[in-house]
Amino acid sequence: MTEDARKLRLVIVLPVTLSVEPDDDEVAEVERSRILRLALLESGYNVVATLPGDAFLPDRLSQIQPDLIVVDAESQGRDILEHVVMATRDERRPIVMFSDDEDTSYLRRAIAAGVSAYVATGVPTDHVKPVIDVAMARFEHEEQLRRELADARNQLEERKVIDRAKGLLMTRQGLSEQEAYARLRKAAMDKGIKLADVAQRLIDAADLLG
Repeated sequence: MTEDARKLRLVIVLPVTLSVEPDDDEVAEVERSRILRLALLESGYNVVATLPGDAFLPDRLSQIQPDLIVVDAESQGRDILEHVVMATRDERRPIVMFSDDEDTSYLRRAIAAGVSAYVATGVPTDHVKPVIDVAMARFEHEEQLRRELADARNQLEERKVIDRAKGLLMTRQGLSEQEAYARLRKAAMDKGIKLADVAQRLIDAADLLG
């Protein structure tokens, strides 16, 4: 058992509860889920809850705040995935999905929907941890890319705001581009705020005064 495994709080999402008289497929799903839970526990993971894949899943996940979601699905895989995707839309988390579904087109849709790792051959009891490790690594990599993309977009938007503010100073006060930038920069330093914020205030004031 590794320290990382002990720290991770996992939630298992299963098909909706059995009917009064379960058929063979439902009984098999229960056994699969039992094997998955044991495999995770034996690998040292902290399984904090087992939840049904229903419409109440978003609220339950919001209360529990797990580090990773493990989806165990077969015949109801598509329905469960829809609930999981909705539940993680605003609070992204790594998702690992175990399924016996051999439909490769569904695999592509699952990955596109945000599943970090998809195992289409059932529960690999001997190597659950490597699957979890890959899912965590992929999720962290994708989150880093998202942050970098968001930062790049913010920088671009800030540059546009600064350029517009410089243009206003150049037009209305007859300043050169360098002088306009220096004035904005000095105002930002004097007020202790970002250059882009000073520029936006200038633009807002110009829009207000017309």
